[in-house]
Amino acid sequence: MFNRKTVLSGAIVAAALSSFTIPAFAEVGVYIDLAPPAPRYEHFDARPGYVVAPGYWDYTNNQHQWVPGRYVAERKGYRYEGDRWVQHDNNKWTRQQGGWTREGDSPNR
Repeated sequence: MFNRKTVLSGAIVAAALSSFTIPAFAEVGVYIDLAPPAPRYEHFDARPGYVVAPGYWDYTNNQHQWVPGRYVAERKGYRYEGDRWVQHDNNKWTRQQGGWTREGDSPNR
């Protein structure tokens, strides 16, 4: 049998989860002065059922480090947008994390 505390706790959890969203493109939160190097060219063969998550420059230990691209399982009706660096008005750079976007939607970039 449910008691008031159980019902109230469930309602609070449901309300919290319903307001929780994961943005498709989130800034990683590192603001740096140094622009990333040009992306590296990587060759990937076509692989049915997969798309390529392209490589990108990460910033760790006060330097840019290349993170190689990889295959990710395809999601019908979506396209994969890779990580990218964005320059802000104050000449600072942040990395926006890549992710899936519905076909036809434009990401918040």
